[in-house]
Amino acid sequence: MASEDGRGPSIWDAFVNTPGHIANNETGEVSIDQYHRYKEDVDLMQMLNFDAYRFSISWSRIFPNGTGEVNWKGVDYYNRLIDYLLEKGITPHANLYHYDLPLALQEKYLGLLDRQIIQDFADYAEFCFKTFGDRVKTWMTFNEPRVVAALGFDNGINPPNRCSKKFGNCTDGNSATEPYIAAHHLVLSHAEAVKRYREKYQAKQNGRIGIFLDFVWYEPLTRSKADNYAAQRARDFHIGWFLHPLVYGKYPRTMQKIVRERLPKFTKSEVEKVKNSFDVLCLNHYTSYYIYEPHQPPSNVTGYQQDWNAGFAYERNGVPIGRRVIIMQLYHELFQSIGAFYKT
Repeated sequence: MASEDGRGPSIWDAFVNTPGHIANNETGEVSIDQYHRYKEDVDLMQMLNFDAYRFSISWSRIFPNGTGEVNWKGVDYYNRLIDYLLEKGITPHANLYHYDLPLALQEKYLGLLDRQIIQDFADYAEFCFKTFGDRVKTWMTFNEPRVVAALGFDNGINPPNRCSKKFGNCTDGNSATEPYIAAHHLVLSHAEAVKRYREKYQAKQNGRIGIFLDFVWYEPLTRSKADNYAAQRARDFHIGWFLHPLVYGKYPRTMQKIVRERLPKFTKSEVEKVKNSFDVLCLNHYTSYYIYEPHQPPSNVTGYQQDWNAGFAYERNGVPIGRRVIIMQLYHELFQSIGAFYKT
């Protein structure tokens, strides 16, 4: 049971318990049940010769209300998991946030839309560094923060289910501004957690910290300048939204030009905190697209995805961009293009 032993609800618990959001109204209350079967899972990993395992810590299992009182049964579970991984020769890599904001913070101040999230996330992260950092040597602050901001606040298909009414089945939200506000606070929350880790724990724990970003490779459909610019816009709005601040302390010039006053700005002190705020950078790559210039004026209905002003295609002249894998439109062949493009 996901809610067992004092874990507080996350925004996903509220979302999946709303009829119609998930196929067959499944709730995920019991899924792989690692909470009870972690030893079986780790034994299987050992049998398969795993040398590392990345897992996510549930914020609301540690702090049921997001802040304040600690749920020590939740802490004990992660201690047991980490210790058993090490006993079996498997290195634990811990991720601090995988889409699952404590529901209490969403209800208290709208979660990622309020700057208070920066302090609250950093406090939670610091508790984890202090509690588990003697054994966990690789930390990730967020898994795919772009997905959190875009799917939660632009089209609303993920919790907290906020968007402009023209973009999805949402009761509240603003797709023109909220994705950018949420993303800004995610970047600042990451940077504050990294700052605390580096200042208080890294030297004595001898660990490293970073972030997981999702990325799709965008290839120009033709060699035209227009399609090349469209592909670069897509890259900037996708991975550049987070990677550019972490490397340079500011958003991509493309985004600044298009989003303008809707795009939050970093203060001078925030620039210094955000810039180079990672020791390790990890990418989750799923697929690739051809991108083309749509040759039409941008929509007067404003939102994050509309700001891209780009057309998407899986094929060029009837030839797919790569080999299709599994049952979805997933093409992985151009993964090497990512490294070549961002090697500098």
